[in-house]
Amino acid sequence: MSFVPCDSSTRELTSAIELLHQLIPKDQIEAYSFRHSPATVYTTLTTLWMLTLQRLGAGKSLEAIVKETLTHHREIFPDNKRVREGTLSNNSSAFSEARQRLSILDTERFADTVAHSIIYSAPDLKSNRKTFVIDGTTFKLSPTSELREVYPPATNQFGKTVWPIMMLTVTHELHSGAALRPEFGAMYGSQNTSEAKQATAMAQRIPKDSVVLADANYGIFSIVYGMMSCQLDVLFRLSTSRFKSMVRQAELIDETQKSKRYRLTWEPSPHDLKTNPDLARNAQVEVELHAIEIAEGEWLYLVTSMSLNSEEAAERYSHRYDLEHDIRDIKVTLNVERIRAQSDEMVRKEILCSMVAYNLVIQLRREAAHVAKLPPRRLSFTGVWNTMESCLLHQTGSDAKTWQDRYAKALAMASKDILPLRPGRKFERRAHPQRPKSTKFMKKPTLQTVEIPLKPPSEL
Repeated sequence: MSFVPCDSSTRELTSAIELLHQLIPKDQIEAYSFRHSPATVYTTLTTLWMLTLQRLGAGKSLEAIVKETLTHHREIFPDNKRVREGTLSNNSSAFSEARQRLSILDTERFADTVAHSIIYSAPDLKSNRKTFVIDGTTFKLSPTSELREVYPPATNQFGKTVWPIMMLTVTHELHSGAALRPEFGAMYGSQNTSEAKQATAMAQRIPKDSVVLADANYGIFSIVYGMMSCQLDVLFRLSTSRFKSMVRQAELIDETQKSKRYRLTWEPSPHDLKTNPDLARNAQVEVELHAIEIAEGEWLYLVTSMSLNSEEAAERYSHRYDLEHDIRDIKVTLNVERIRAQSDEMVRKEILCSMVAYNLVIQLRREAAHVAKLPPRRLSFTGVWNTMESCLLHQTGSDAKTWQDRYAKALAMASKDILPLRPGRKFERRAHPQRPKSTKFMKKPTLQTVEIPLKPPSEL
């Protein structure tokens, strides 16, 4: 995608906001802009942009983002007397009210537009088909009464815990790392969702004729059938028990020293039909199964709707773990895991705009990778984000020439944020315990008595 500023002769350009201008069609910008009276300062588009800038700042407070916008991004406000005269208050109450007025539908459309703009403009290096990786994650939310009701906390032998738990299904385009709008739901409670329900909903957002990768949690009939019904190809991992159950009805079509390949007409089991009442009893899909030895006595089991040899299937599936890094970049680097919103709607709006912020960094990384002549994922997300902060966020408006020079400098700097290649390094996947939320559960230090031998006075 070429970044050529529009209307450069009539307005100033702020580097961070200019990225969004290039990703949103002009007619949509106008549709966001003309919904308010001329006196409105925090319009729909201004509010969306400020929520995005808030996340690019790793979750700054409302007061901080209002002051930053008035200092560095004043031109995102509409043509208003208070803005022109510099008399607009630094108080965050008006922005807070604008966030509440913002509709979920507008926020979803905003996130969809930015994601699709990046994904459709980024060709895959290996083929014209897009590959998407799907996975689930959870968020601990503020323990307000509304959020605890919508997203019930987990329970244990002592009763309910404190933190509301939101379950998300996220989908990222493999080559660029760009994220589609996630699917939200409760993990616990009577109205809880499931990975199958969320994956089926996500299938509607993935471009047709794409390939979808997922781990063994998604390797069940209802999800595979739902994906293939949406004209998507799948490459999912299978649990050992599920593979052994399926392979009994499968036909062996290829075998090597370290792999076996089967063909199967997969039909739903009685349990599948019971847990998925909308599933037709005559539903079936044509798939291939792969059993691949990846270490001594360790096997990888895959199911796919494509005709692949086992080596190619294993190589393609190996990229599924890239999504783990993408989720970490969203939750940890951009600090989305510490959202302070108090209501369900505001939580969703903040997460959606956080996805826009994430995708802006992805877009800068993609452009920088083109400069470096490397795949986008060879560049560090954190490094590119830091470059965006220093070169594009904390800058005031400028003319078109200055903006182009500033953006070229940012690309050159980001293209140097290359992740090192360390061949031979392997790290076992393991769960890391979370830091206790309260000192109540921290282990108290044990006091030890140490005996100090006393010397007689003659030896002192």
